[in-house]
Amino acid sequence: MTATTTDRLAAGDKAPEFTLNDAEGNAVSLSDYRGKKVIVYFYPAASTPGCTKQACDFRDSIESLQSLGYQVLGISPDPQKKLEKFTATESLNFPLLSDEDHSVAEAYAAWGEKKNYGRTYEGLIRSTIVVDEEGNVALAQYNVRATGHVAKLRRDLGIDTK
Repeated sequence: MTATTTDRLAAGDKAPEFTLNDAEGNAVSLSDYRGKKVIVYFYPAASTPGCTKQACDFRDSIESLQSLGYQVLGISPDPQKKLEKFTATESLNFPLLSDEDHSVAEAYAAWGEKKNYGRTYEGLIRSTIVVDEEGNVALAQYNVRATGHVAKLRRDLGIDTK
């Protein structure tokens, strides 16, 4: 299934429920975070330059985000072993989840047509969905930039502390 802009989630929508395995093979569900605000971000591939920059940005901001009541979950189509290595190499301090069949990315409209260097193909669209305490979408961002994303997200959520 290819996501289109009409399929994209918007504030007020019910966030699709999911259960995926983390880097250690543990099942993690969105429902585990009910009562908390969750930043669910989709990234194309662990250990690539942009995805590493984005993950490290979340890593370096995690204490501040958690102090404001936000949890962070990263989701990619990478297999568990690759996520395990990425987590260890970059000292990541939040769960990375494996969505190898990209069913969760599809449910969140983060999988679809991409264009790169004149080529069109299906792939993961770098996206961030913020889910509120009741499991509803508070903010949905698609085609986000890896560099500076956390700062922009903080501004958009009205939690910029600078």
